[in-house]
Amino acid sequence: MGLAIDRERFDPGDYRRFEQRLEDCLVALERLLERPGFGTGPATVGAELELFLVDGQGRALPLNQVVRAETADPRVVLEIDRFNLELNLTPAPLIGRPFAAFASELDQALGIVRRAAAWHGGRIAMVGILPTLRPEDLQLAAISDAARYQALNNGLRRLRQEPFRIRIDGDDPLELAADDVGLEGANTSFQLHLRVDPDRFASYFNAAQLATAPVLAVAGNSPTFLGHRLWQETRVALFKQAVDDRDATGRSSRRVSRVAFGTGWNTTGAYELLEESVRLHEPVLPVLGPERPLDQLDAGGVPALDELRLHQSTVWRWNRAIYDPAEGGHVRIELRALPAGPTVADMCANAAFALGLTLALAADADTWVPRVAFQQAHHNFYRAAQLGLRAELAWPLGAGGRVVTIPADQLIQRLLPAAHQGLEDAGVLPEEVDELLAVIEARAAAGQTGAVWQRRTLAALEPQLGREQGLAAMLERYLELQGTNVPVHTWPVPGRR
Repeated sequence: MGLAIDRERFDPGDYRRFEQRLEDCLVALERLLERPGFGTGPATVGAELELFLVDGQGRALPLNQVVRAETADPRVVLEIDRFNLELNLTPAPLIGRPFAAFASELDQALGIVRRAAAWHGGRIAMVGILPTLRPEDLQLAAISDAARYQALNNGLRRLRQEPFRIRIDGDDPLELAADDVGLEGANTSFQLHLRVDPDRFASYFNAAQLATAPVLAVAGNSPTFLGHRLWQETRVALFKQAVDDRDATGRSSRRVSRVAFGTGWNTTGAYELLEESVRLHEPVLPVLGPERPLDQLDAGGVPALDELRLHQSTVWRWNRAIYDPAEGGHVRIELRALPAGPTVADMCANAAFALGLTLALAADADTWVPRVAFQQAHHNFYRAAQLGLRAELAWPLGAGGRVVTIPADQLIQRLLPAAHQGLEDAGVLPEEVDELLAVIEARAAAGQTGAVWQRRTLAALEPQLGREQGLAAMLERYLELQGTNVPVHTWPVPGRR
């Protein structure tokens, strides 16, 4: 996110100056993208993993600052709630064995955090939503003691002017309200970054948008929240509502939420998406950087565009355009829909499927984009989050590319060869592709995602233990199996053979 933030509140003048600087950033970005050769180069991939800290009983452990300090590792950073941390992996070339590099670095970094947490009676949990969370874990005191997150909370509350209301359907429908954004910390994810050439950005971004639904359907890992059985990927519904800055008028007018799938197919590239974020969403962190972007551009340099990057960090599209001044400047796509966990092996397999399918779809985006209505992709995404492998998804599989509806588990099996080809064409070694996509194939065939395993295990334990203790016992089994790094589709369920 770039800029350091050392204030928690701002005045109207701060917002006016920030808005003007955003306009300068957009002008600079548009000119920069026209610079010959800007942002071109080999494709690279990166990732971020968000974690929960838990105590010996599996309850949220609000000690992220001391655990982070204990690690003394710059890859480990605070997240919004005091029981959250994030690991930032080193970007790697897509060619070769990028997912093996992810796995190796994750194992090493997770080991550092585990040891640091253990010094304070803690453990780590990689799961989309911690099953043992209680309402008292998510109040204002839960927000990390860092100016950035306190300011973010104040900024969103300034716009909202009323409680944040959560309403999620499911087997046990949930309704609650909160006066702050602490509920957002209930969500953790495994976010992927794909650097692409600016002139192909639209094709790759649209491909990521279409690819997200089947990938999410086979990757769900957030089936409960506060003891309620909800969506297969409840994160999607919870995150949107937990930081929704729209007041009643904004919601009734269907103004776009800060957390959204998008508004249509991308037509011109990264600038279109970054400008949309500025036009549709008011600033919440109006902090100015030291640089005047147009002066830097006129001097032949690559501007940091600190203000634009900061603003974009508060607009949470499920696939998001990113500008980065590093390495001469580039643009990339951040894929944000995947949950954390269940294992490193599962997350690497999810990453391979997501990136492989995106690469394959980008190759002929000009063919399918006119045939697939954006609303169909939008609908796919939310059905996949809600129903997982039981979702019915629209896909251009019919004669002449006609869109048909097909169960997600069947669609995934049909898409795996394309994902395989997309990765191989990008230079990923075939043996790595085979190993990772075999995990996705087996998971879809078995019908057991992380979410399904959690629900099945809870159903087996709850009759003897009750809901609360059943969730706690389920989490203990989950953490034990997570430590084996065996893919979730092979995990045993009590009482099932």
